[in-house]
Amino acid sequence: MVTASPSMLDTKMANSKAGKIGVWIFGVVFVIGIFYAGYHLATDLSSVRTASAFPFLLLGLALAIALAFEFVNGFHDTANAVATVIYTHSLDPHLAVVWSGAWNFIGVMTSSGAVAFGIISLLPVELILQVGSGAGFAMVFALLAAAIIWNLGTWFFGLPASSSHTLIGSIIGVGIANQLMAPKTGTSGVDWGQALNIGKSLLLSPLVGFVAAALLLLLAKALIPKPELYKAPEGTEPPPFWIRCLLILTCTGVSFAHGSNDGQKGMGLIMLILIGTVPTAYALNHAVSPGDTQAFVAASHQTADLLTRHVQPANVADPRDEVEAYLRTKSWQPSTMLALRQMINEVANEMTSYGDLKAVPSNQVANFRNDLYVVSEALRLIDKTGKPSFTAAERAQLAAYKGHVDQATKFIPTWVKVAVAIALGLGTMVGWKRIVVTVGEKIGKSHLTYGQGAAAELVAAATIAAADRYGLPVSTTHVLSSGVAGTMAANHSGLQWGTVRNLAMAWILTLPVSIALSGFLFWIFHSLSAAPPVG
Repeated sequence: MVTASPSMLDTKMANSKAGKIGVWIFGVVFVIGIFYAGYHLATDLSSVRTASAFPFLLLGLALAIALAFEFVNGFHDTANAVATVIYTHSLDPHLAVVWSGAWNFIGVMTSSGAVAFGIISLLPVELILQVGSGAGFAMVFALLAAAIIWNLGTWFFGLPASSSHTLIGSIIGVGIANQLMAPKTGTSGVDWGQALNIGKSLLLSPLVGFVAAALLLLLAKALIPKPELYKAPEGTEPPPFWIRCLLILTCTGVSFAHGSNDGQKGMGLIMLILIGTVPTAYALNHAVSPGDTQAFVAASHQTADLLTRHVQPANVADPRDEVEAYLRTKSWQPSTMLALRQMINEVANEMTSYGDLKAVPSNQVANFRNDLYVVSEALRLIDKTGKPSFTAAERAQLAAYKGHVDQATKFIPTWVKVAVAIALGLGTMVGWKRIVVTVGEKIGKSHLTYGQGAAAELVAAATIAAADRYGLPVSTTHVLSSGVAGTMAANHSGLQWGTVRNLAMAWILTLPVSIALSGFLFWIFHSLSAAPPVG
């Protein structure tokens, strides 16, 4: 008869107690977060006047689907953040999820929103401008449904597939379908320049993770000659205290970086939903102060004067149509400069007459917001292409003006961040087991050691943070999984090529499958929304 040692019994009792505490903490945070988000949503909607309850029903359905995407995202990406601390018994699973969720929350709350709106800029411009129409909602529902279906499928087989990869593919699918469905009307598809930048970050980040994690492990072996750091977990015994602290620290870093980058993807889509269903409350940033408004008007006049120096003789019938054509075709015409200047002047005049974004009449909110969005996207495209040519000082002035425009339209309410953080945490708590086993046991031929886990997570946190700095989305799943594979290769542990092959297949298939699925769903939803009523 084998008797467990007192230390093991104490550890199990401590972990069990910590797990129960973790569940209670998460439950309390969940309830508080739900009430907080619900209260602020209800407060915002109290000023909306509508004769029909349909917009509110549509809003509820769309928000539920968007948060379901973040919930499923928790299966994949956030589960990777807690994989090493759970697999090494450094933290009880429930306590690890709560700890990771807290740092995810902090990361989400401190995020800039650059990633969220960078992803949205991939979408066809006319669908964004008509997000409250049938076509706009077909877009949102199609890309969310496609992402959820693929994420659930890969999770079921325990594959750490990328939610970022899936969402990007779904957006590209909608863009391609939008262009194919109306080839003669000049509708736009995907912003391939922006897609290429995002594609580079998704492609290069796993390679960086593999190489950097391998080098970091080799460096650690040379500088930290502690045999216990390079052992695999045995039974349920936790690692030595200092290693435990190291792994908790790396888990914290990945969780924070994940929240600041990955959590933004759902936030951007939720903002599209809010703008489409209740533009009176969310199309414009009501937190902009009167002082900021005056600064915006002054910057508008300065920018209009700047463009005047470059205007060539041209005829413009409708300035916004002209600038939208530039966004669709990416072709700069002599008339584009004149049209852009006229739009900037018109926006400045409207802002002056309103005096405050809160004072914009409800029937003008959507149109005013779209004018601001078109101007901002035109300036972004000019900066990206370098055409037309401006001096460095002029580009700095245009960038400063664009910052004023974006402040009015590209914002994320605090309650949206709270809701996304809760959905991520809940998904992690429900679905962490499959991903943890894959990361810990099925990538290498030997089990994951403490040092390998720490190296992979340190590299993942640094890579994600760097991408967030430049407003680029990366996959926590791909970076961490490739980091683990890199440490296995550096340790000469060998790789389980069956798992590597499955991961590679999921990585390769994610884009084409999500593109095809979202394009097909967009066609169906768009057809249904455009169908005449029966009878």
